[in-house]
Amino acid sequence: MGEGLSSFLPFIAMFAVVYFFMIAPQMKRAKQEKKFSSELKRGDKVITKSGLHGKVAELNDKDNSCVIETMAGKLKFDRSAISMEMSRKLNVSPTEIKK
Repeated sequence: MGEGLSSFLPFIAMFAVVYFFMIAPQMKRAKQEKKFSSELKRGDKVITKSGLHGKVAELNDKDNSCVIETMAGKLKFDRSAISMEMSRKLNVSPTEIKK
C-alpha cells in the first residue's frame, strides 16, 4: 500500500509545480484583462496590442467592441485588442495627463 502511494508522489509534485508556476498566473492574468476591458470608459487614452495609440471614442457592449480615435481617424477594435491605458503605463492619474 505504501509503495503505490510513493510511486504517485512525483506526479502529484509535478502537477503542483505546473499549477503554481503556469496555470495559476495565467488565470490571474486573464482575470485582470477581463476586469480592465470591462472598466474602459470614453476618453481613456489607450494602446492596442498592435501598438496603436488613441483615445476611446465609443464603447459598444452589444458586440464587445470600441471605437478608438487616432490621428488617422476612427477605428473599431474588439475590447480584447486593447493592451493598456496610457495613465496606467505612465503611473500617473488620468487627470494629470494633458488632453
